[in-house]
Amino acid sequence: MFSRPLTGVNSIHQLRGEMDRLFENLVESVSPWAGMLRAEGGSFPALNVWEDDESLYAEAELPGLRMEDLEVSVRGNELTIKGERNNSRDQEGTYHRRERGAGAFGRVVRLPVEINAERVEASLQAGVLTVKMPKAEAAKPRRIEVKS
Repeated sequence: MFSRPLTGVNSIHQLRGEMDRLFENLVESVSPWAGMLRAEGGSFPALNVWEDDESLYAEAELPGLRMEDLEVSVRGNELTIKGERNNSRDQEGTYHRRERGAGAFGRVVRLPVEINAERVEASLQAGVLTVKMPKAEAAKPRRIEVKS
């Protein structure tokens, strides 16, 4: 599990990372949707993902960003959202609170089914990115006629 002894404050972060990976592996073995819990590169932007018979949908909160600040891609069963948020104000003075992150970000979410990447659509309105991802034909439910 650990290849070297843990020392100092960094050891807490290493231990937490190992515990997170163990938990993700446990949850993923139970449900195909569980892979969406993994957010490689951080948990920004916040996401909702749901499906109907034809498509999967993702909504991401991206206040203050424009489509040209974003890169959205789908490959197989992974959705990737990348972008960069610049500090709107790098003013001189003393900050009393600075919670809004800045800089490059990336998020990769494993989806429970294969996606038809050629038909994916994305739009950004009021700071919410909406991605519509049609399911690949093999992933769609099919009605089977029962013959007697």
